[in-house]
Amino acid sequence: MFLRGLVFVALLGVGFCLLGIGEQQSASVTGLLKCNGKPYSGALIKLYDKDKLGKDDLLGSSKSDADGSYAASGHAREILSIDPKINIYHDCNDGTKPCQRKFHIKIPKDYISSGKTPEKVFDAGTLELAGHFHGETRDCLH
Repeated sequence: MFLRGLVFVALLGVGFCLLGIGEQQSASVTGLLKCNGKPYSGALIKLYDKDKLGKDDLLGSSKSDADGSYAASGHAREILSIDPKINIYHDCNDGTKPCQRKFHIKIPKDYISSGKTPEKVFDAGTLELAGHFHGETRDCLH
């Protein structure tokens, strides 16, 4: 019975979004990536709305440039507040291991804006990718 209730709520939320019910919300993030102290280019950054039920919604993506900097932003229509996070995929100090290293960073609620255009940008700062991040995994299918 509880599972049916959860499925109903999830379907209801999807239906409201398809009908245009809910609020447009947006988020934006910037940062700088380094590997062993040098700028790290080519890392994939994906901005998601982390959903409690089902698959996370991709809001936007980018790659770090030659100086290691990146920026990603996006928006979604949701009934409840979005829960933004970025996933960072990279090969710093990875040798010949298959797939890429992956970790995520949650974006604070204070950086969620109403509307399609973010009013504030979360600066994730400079990250040294040579270390190991809490919750880091490997991803082959991103």
